[in-house]
Amino acid sequence: MVYTATEQISELEELIRGCVRNERHAQERIYKLFYSRMMAVVRRYIDQEMQAEEVLNNGFLRAFQKVGQFTFQGSFEGWLRKIVFHAVSDYVKQNIKYNEKVVLVEKDQLIHKDHAENLYYKELLELVQSLPASTRAVFNMYVMDGFSHKEIGKSLGISEGTSKWHLSEGRRILKEKIERLNLHLKK
Repeated sequence: MVYTATEQISELEELIRGCVRNERHAQERIYKLFYSRMMAVVRRYIDQEMQAEEVLNNGFLRAFQKVGQFTFQGSFEGWLRKIVFHAVSDYVKQNIKYNEKVVLVEKDQLIHKDHAENLYYKELLELVQSLPASTRAVFNMYVMDGFSHKEIGKSLGISEGTSKWHLSEGRRILKEKIERLNLHLKK
């Protein structure tokens, strides 16, 4: 059956209302509808499958506990993404130790556009996932999710300077890895 946009919205609204009433079938349907998109958010930060699954489930649990606070203003997916992101952020804070107290910010260098265009999304994701965990978290928050260094620092419990250093370090590492791959890419 094909739904119109209005029918899809009202179905989603009914599922959300079912979640407010703590109806398991509505929760299951929401989980299945948004699983892959929310897992993509989690996997940008957590590369181990079991930990990613655990963090995602914690995010959904929080969402179901707070679903009564959703006001139907704006996108439900955006609201859910924010809650899942907070679950990721909490996991990162609990499991990644930041040792940098004093950091120097090096000037960001851009990767040549032609090099990046030759890489597939999966390869780029693998390169990002190969970054050290703390650097990967900051890189994803800044580049993929658009957080400011102030927001990242507050979320992860680090200074803005440390956040800037991790971003710079991530870019430097990725640039080196992409340049090494360039030996095998056609120009």
